Amino acid sequence: MACLKPGKGTNMIIINAKILTMENEDYENGYLTINDGLISAIGDMKDCPPVTGQEVVDAGGGLLLPGFIDAHSHMGMWEDSLDFEGDDGNEDTDPVTPQLRAVDAVNPMDRCFSEALAAGVTTVLTGPGSANPIGGLWCAMKTFGRRIDDMLLEPAAGMKFALGENPKNVYHGKNQTPVTRMATAALIREQLAKAKRYMEDKRLAEEDHENYDEPEYDAKCEALLPVLAGKMKAVFHAHRADDIFTAIRLAKEFQLDYILVHCTEGYRIADLLREEHAKVIAGPILCDRSKPELSSLDPKGPGILWNAGVPCAICTDHPVIPIQYLPLCAAIAEAEGLGYREALEAITILPARLFGLDDRIGSLKVGKQADVALYDTDPLGVCARPKQVWLDGKKVIG
Repeated sequence: MACLKPGKGTNMIIINAKILTMENEDYENGYLTINDGLISAIGDMKDCPPVTGQEVVDAGGGLLLPGFIDAHSHMGMWEDSLDFEGDDGNEDTDPVTPQLRAVDAVNPMDRCFSEALAAGVTTVLTGPGSANPIGGLWCAMKTFGRRIDDMLLEPAAGMKFALGENPKNVYHGKNQTPVTRMATAALIREQLAKAKRYMEDKRLAEEDHENYDEPEYDAKCEALLPVLAGKMKAVFHAHRADDIFTAIRLAKEFQLDYILVHCTEGYRIADLLREEHAKVIAGPILCDRSKPELSSLDPKGPGILWNAGVPCAICTDHPVIPIQYLPLCAAIAEAEGLGYREALEAITILPARLFGLDDRIGSLKVGKQADVALYDTDPLGVCARPKQVWLDGKKVIG
């Protein structure tokens, strides 16, 4: 058993639960305490301290899990039941827009946030779509609240890049660059090179301000500085194998800390992705093959990747697949060859690790934020819904 030094007082304790921590140790019959929004203790019931002055929840043998995480969605960017009025995901008037920020577009009043919570999804990564070769800043946010500023976990979780079919389709219709894969990669390369020069000019001006002037402010270059410095993830939309390798090529050229999103043909090149130590988010898998880049979609893909030594998170790409079906997507992958434990990891601890958030969310561990879901059925069952959900220690479902 691990335990934190008590804070202002233990808010609650959950007892008699089967706990899957998504860490190294699980508990067949355990307890978990929450203090001021954080997990303050977790262990076996035989080690449970006396309960005094706490709210007590008796799980009755139910299953306790960390809240689910959707590693790639557009929550609040394409709003439910709206057309253009609620479409804030793609600024398709300029193919290079790294200065755009998801936090300025997300509408947390969108009812899909409540549907996410009801399905046990407590955190989403959300941001611009894939119309532009460089789309803008993604954020990580909780799924409960009325103001995004209060829901943010990380306002700048990653910079969105897109390769392949989508930018081609968007700008071909406008008779504007890019209309080829070559031009898409060239635009990304050009802007990263400009930002790299901008970063060097800023460094020279700071180190020797007498001989070098500060460069004129450039919002696009400024937004890319954390990406070039390795402090922000480069999130590459890539379905086809050739586009996946273009993403890797660009990332190597500029030494980017990259994540491959969708990776639809990743199962065809799993051995090569393992050699590259690639970080992968797979999905959506619960959809039809609605466009050329999805022609090779196979729900066996995540299992093939994991079995080849390439762990991958699973996403919905909401609203492509509604957010509440994230656990169902994991269940389909499990039915098609992914291990049960791996399926749960793909929507909990792994997405947290991919984005460097695993010190705060993704598993049940002392010191982490208390995003917890209690089930009385298999969480990967077709109609499974949690009985109760706590987000930052506050009960939001049940």
